[in-house]
Amino acid sequence: MGDVNQSVGSDFILLGLFSHSGSDELLFSLVAAVFITGLLGNTILLFLIRMDSHLHTPMYFLLSQLSLFDVGFPLVTIPKMAADFLQGAGAISFGGCAAQIFFLTMMGVAEVVLLALMSYDRYVAVCYPLQYPLLMRRQVCVLMVGASWLAGVLNASVQTSITMHFFPYCASRVVDHFFCEVPALLKLSCADTSAYELALSISGVLILVLPLSLIATSYGHVLGAVLRMRSDEARHKAITTCSSHITVVGLFYGAAVFMYMVPGAYHSPHQDNVVSLFYSLVTPTLNPLIYSLRNREVRVALVKMLKRAGLRPK
Repeated sequence: MGDVNQSVGSDFILLGLFSHSGSDELLFSLVAAVFITGLLGNTILLFLIRMDSHLHTPMYFLLSQLSLFDVGFPLVTIPKMAADFLQGAGAISFGGCAAQIFFLTMMGVAEVVLLALMSYDRYVAVCYPLQYPLLMRRQVCVLMVGASWLAGVLNASVQTSITMHFFPYCASRVVDHFFCEVPALLKLSCADTSAYELALSISGVLILVLPLSLIATSYGHVLGAVLRMRSDEARHKAITTCSSHITVVGLFYGAAVFMYMVPGAYHSPHQDNVVSLFYSLVTPTLNPLIYSLRNREVRVALVKMLKRAGLRPK
C-alpha cells in the first residue's frame, strides 16, 4: 500500500509525439494546423446544426453529439503535447494523467456506442421512412445520447480507478507516449498486470464487436432495401446519406481495432503514437469535412450562413 501511495504523489514524464522524428518543427506545425482545422470544422458544424431549422432532425442531433466528442478528443491531448514541446518538458501530474485517461476513455467508448446508434437511425430512415418520425422521436434520440454518455462514464470510471489506484508505479516514470493511455501506463507498473490486461482486451473486444454487429446488421438491411428501390433518385439519396456515416465508422473503428484488439506484442510504441494521433486528432478533423462535403443539407446551411455573414455574394 505504501508503494501505491508513493506512486500517487509522483509525476509521470511523457516522451512526446516528436521524439522519433528529426523534423520536429515541421511536424509540430502540421499537427497544430490539423488541430485548429478540426476545432473550426466541428465548431462550425455544431453552430450550423444549432442555427438552421432544416438540420433539426434526429440524424443531425446525433451528429451534433459526434462533433462534441470530436471537439473534446483533441482538446484533452494536443494542448498539453504542444505546451510540452514548446517548453521542452513533459511532466504530467498523477491527477492530470488520471484526467486524460478518464476523458479519453469516456469519449472513446461513448463515440463507439453513438456510431452504432447512428447506424440504427439510418436503418429506420431507409427501411421505415413512414414510421421514422415516431421511431426516432426526440425522446428516443435523447435516450440514445444518454446511453452513449452513460456507457462512456461507467467504463472510464472503472478503467481509471483500477489503472491509477490498483497498481504501484515504482519503477520508471517515463511514459513512451504523448499522452496518458492505459496500455502505455501499465508497462511502467512493477506489479503483475497480465490479468488486468487480459480483462481489458476482452472488454475492448466486446465494446467494439457488439456495436460493430449492430452496424453490420443495420447496413445489411439498408443494403437490401436500397437494392429493392425502383427509383434511381431514391437509391442515390439513401446511399449518400449512409455513405458519410460508413466512412466515419471505418476511420474510427479501424484505429480502435488496431489499438485494442491487436495484441500489444504486434505493435511498437511508435506505431501506438501514430494510431493514437490518428483517432484522437485526424479522425475528429476529417469527420466534419466528410459530412459537409457529402450531405447537401449541410452545404446549403453553410452557404446560407456565409451569405448572412457577407462572405459570399448573393
